[in-house]
Amino acid sequence: MQHDEARADGIAADATSNAVATIEIASVVDDELVAAFEHLIPQLSSSSPAPSRELLTELVDGADTAVFIARVGGAIVGSLTLAFYRIPTGMKAWIEDVVVDDSARGHGVGRLLNEAALEEARVRGAKNVSLTSRPSREAANRLYQRIGFVARETNLYRYDI
Repeated sequence: MQHDEARADGIAADATSNAVATIEIASVVDDELVAAFEHLIPQLSSSSPAPSRELLTELVDGADTAVFIARVGGAIVGSLTLAFYRIPTGMKAWIEDVVVDDSARGHGVGRLLNEAALEEARVRGAKNVSLTSRPSREAANRLYQRIGFVARETNLYRYDI
């Protein structure tokens, strides 16, 4: 599938407003995409700035990343970044920076973003897909479990540089 085609399985109806959400992989960095990230990233992190046009271009054009966007009524209301990495034991993928606009939460947009990412990981041959989520994000954690993610018994370490 080309990156600019909408995914047939990435459509859901919002029962309360009859809005339809569609999921696609971003293929062009334009003013709309830059503005969407300027609006969405502060809803995800108060300590991280929105990505620059240059960084978005690297992500969209990168062979090891796929930037998914969700649209309702033509407007971008969510995003998810899927990162791929190859190690000696195979190809793996990681979901990062999932964010759905406050106005679109609770209507299946996050689920569609994740399901599209999982399908892309399958297509590209990933062995598995990992993600982390803060415990305080209770709705997101319930969603990940409903989709089929399983919490692992592990210690996650991070070294800040």
